[in-house]
Amino acid sequence: MPDLLPSLPLTASLDDPQRARDLARMKRMATGLFVLAAVVFVVCTLVGTEQGAWIGYVRATAEASMVGALADWFAVTALFRHPLRLPIPHTAIIPRKKDQIGASLGTFVQENFLTRTVIEEKLGTMDVPGRLGIFLAAPGRAERLSGDAAAALSALTDLLRDEDLEPAVAALVQRKLHETPAAPALARVLELVVDGDRHQEVLSAALRLMSRFLEDNRLVFRAQLGDASPAWVPDWVDDRVFDRAFAGIQRFLDEVGADPRHPLRHDYDVRLRAYAEALRTDPDAAARVEGLKKELLEHPAVRTWSGSLWGNAKTAVLAAAADPDSELRARVTALILEGARMLESDPTVRELVQRHAAGVAGYLAERFSGDVADLVSSTVARWDTDETSRRIELQVGRDLQWIRVNGTVVGGLAGLVIYTVAQLIG
Repeated sequence: MPDLLPSLPLTASLDDPQRARDLARMKRMATGLFVLAAVVFVVCTLVGTEQGAWIGYVRATAEASMVGALADWFAVTALFRHPLRLPIPHTAIIPRKKDQIGASLGTFVQENFLTRTVIEEKLGTMDVPGRLGIFLAAPGRAERLSGDAAAALSALTDLLRDEDLEPAVAALVQRKLHETPAAPALARVLELVVDGDRHQEVLSAALRLMSRFLEDNRLVFRAQLGDASPAWVPDWVDDRVFDRAFAGIQRFLDEVGADPRHPLRHDYDVRLRAYAEALRTDPDAAARVEGLKKELLEHPAVRTWSGSLWGNAKTAVLAAAADPDSELRARVTALILEGARMLESDPTVRELVQRHAAGVAGYLAERFSGDVADLVSSTVARWDTDETSRRIELQVGRDLQWIRVNGTVVGGLAGLVIYTVAQLIG
């Protein structure tokens, strides 16, 4: 409830020294006119009508001026305080009615400004996409906005606790990977590889690696043959057998690697296509792949990797966002500039933004107008009563002092007219 909340001070910017001086000057002027009328009345009363009939007219004018000045002084003062500090009923209106004024002000704003009709009518007369495009395209604006977005992103990540997000992200990744069937995905990958003939390139690279591996470990294989050969077989026989077998294997690998039409390559192609088809149609093949996937996902290294995803991604994104020369900041800036260009020149985008701007603004007005009204009324209710009255008087009091001036002048004229009519009738 507003009355349970502490009073809020009004912003210091409302306390304008120039307004205070103007208000004081107008008060002196209005009071001076009253004093002048009083002096004239006293003088006329002391002089009496022996000096001429005109004295009556002047005294009536001065008397009515005093009455008008006092009445309007009372009316103006009663708005902000009790006149002469007397608790006269229906005075100090603003201090007494502050909360009701705040509620009425909030309702007034809600009913007369924050309505769908008013918002849509106003936006209908504006070039919303054009203004937005000019705003975004201003020199340096895109760079500043990208920097603001980076600062907002950094602030958001500071609010998020890593110890809460890391296990959540890891669990999400693990769940998605477990729920995603591996066999169809692997089959699609194999089909793309085969259709692009990439599998033959892989085979060629594997053959070259195999040949290099055999050559690098030639002595190891020769020693294995020596260990397996009977002791009575001479070493030179083992050497000849090994050299011939080793050369045959290397020659075979070279032939397969150099001949794109080699039968082994054709058999490799057929078997790979058949396996891809089996992954789609054979439950046993799919089950084996799913089992391998499950073993892989449950490996401690994989779990550690999934747990570190959030931290690694956060560090990388924040580093890129904080660097004005990073690719991320450059792309965000370019995206803003491209959006500004489209808002200014693309008819389709302009029509879409113009049409939806009114609808979105109207929806927001309807959705949050009550909240704005509550904000106004509750804020006013929390203002200090005396301070509120003083600040309002500071804002409008100078104009209200003209009421006192006008009351003095108009009252005097009215008194003169009444006295004149009375003399004519008499």
